[in-house]
Amino acid sequence: MPSAKPTTVKAYLASLPEDRREALEALREVILKNLPKGYEEGMQYGMIGYYVPHALYPAGYHCNPKEPVPFASIASQKNHMGLYLFCVYVAPDEAERFRDAWMKTGKKLDMGKGCVRFKSIEEVPLAVVGQTIKRASVKKFLEAYEAGLPESVKKKRGLVAKPTTAKTTKKAVAKPTARQTPTKKKKIAKKPSAARRAKA
Repeated sequence: MPSAKPTTVKAYLASLPEDRREALEALREVILKNLPKGYEEGMQYGMIGYYVPHALYPAGYHCNPKEPVPFASIASQKNHMGLYLFCVYVAPDEAERFRDAWMKTGKKLDMGKGCVRFKSIEEVPLAVVGQTIKRASVKKFLEAYEAGLPESVKKKRGLVAKPTTAKTTKKAVAKPTARQTPTKKKKIAKKPSAARRAKA
């Protein structure tokens, strides 16, 4: 019978082989040292996660509102270890900045849209990871997260400003003023003809 999945960070780390445990502990230390105020650490989706708690963002993660909005996570996978930066995934400018900073260190980068794969901690420029985490305040991160939400979710969460429609009021038909009142043409008396004058 397979053992139950770890439900705490301490239990998760204890379940790993020594080399992977040491690698993730080093990465975790950097994240915690640079993690802006407001985020929390815990187990999320079977990984060590860092997220915006419901206390700060009650709506939760749009894919599953019962879950807090994920910010970053680290995990040991079958063939590699992973650093998952949702904070980079939702912000294209940060993704580019992160990639550039990593490449400048001369270390190889194996990365998808927000997932960095590595096999040893020596492959990871920890300073770059720390700087990226530190830049993403809760406010800045949530703004980028909300901006990328589908329009249907934005509307449901009241994130789309409702267009202000002018009330269609019946315009009262202004009564013409005295000056505007059309005047009847005065009948101009015709001069009697010569025949009429003769009869008279």
